[in-house]
This record gives sequence, structure tokens and C-alpha cells, in this order.
Amino acid sequence: MLCDGCDPKQLSPLTLAFLGDAVFELLVRERIVCKGSRPVSELHRLSVQYVCCKSQARAAHALLPLLTEEEAAVFRRGKNAHPGHVPKNACQSDYHTATAVEALFGYLYLCGSTERMRELFETIENTSIN
Repeated sequence: MLCDGCDPKQLSPLTLAFLGDAVFELLVRERIVCKGSRPVSELHRLSVQYVCCKSQARAAHALLPLLTEEEAAVFRRGKNAHPGHVPKNACQSDYHTATAVEALFGYLYLCGSTERMRELFETIENTSIN
């Protein structure tokens, strides 16, 4: 485990998604930056395309068949979470699915499963990210 005294299995799915949002965005930014220098405005535009809930919801379809039983359980918990609001530019279904993806990435990060996290991210990139 990455953080002593922190059991990811005991955290709420929205807490996992809170962290997973940052982890996923960091992976996206890393990938974009490693493709070469670009103006900051272009970097921002590209990263927004990757992390919007519609893109994350599409990515979930590529991930679902690859998830272990434990990962699928975390994903389901994230999808069934009730965030209390849905941004006006997102549909409820996509938002819940994106929350599930973020919860999964937060969980994997806290478990120290960075290799698995990167493997799943690679799958997402190969199937749904430009």
C-alpha cells in the first residue's frame, strides 16, 4: 500500500474518485507532455479532451472486460455513488461512469498498483484517446 494507515477498501467511492481524478489527469498530462513541447493553451485543450466525463465514460467500455473481480467491484461502487450533482455539460450516465473510472484509478493508486494503473491507462489510450 502506498499510504500507511490508509486502507483504500474502507474509503468511500467518492473519496477514491476525488483522488483518482487527480491521478488520471496526471497520467494524461504526462502522456501529452512526453509527446513533445507545445504551447500551454494546446496542452490544456488536449488534456481537457482526455479527462472530460464523456471520454472517461467511453474509456470505461474498453476497461470493463479487463478488470479483475476486485477492480470491477470498485468500479461498480464508483458508478453507484451519489455525488449530489451532475455538471450541466454532462449527462448523468456519463458522469456516473466517469466517477467509476476515477474511483478505480484512485483505488489502484492507493494500493500501490501503479503498474496495473498504467496498464489500464494504456488500454484507454489505445482505444479511445486521440
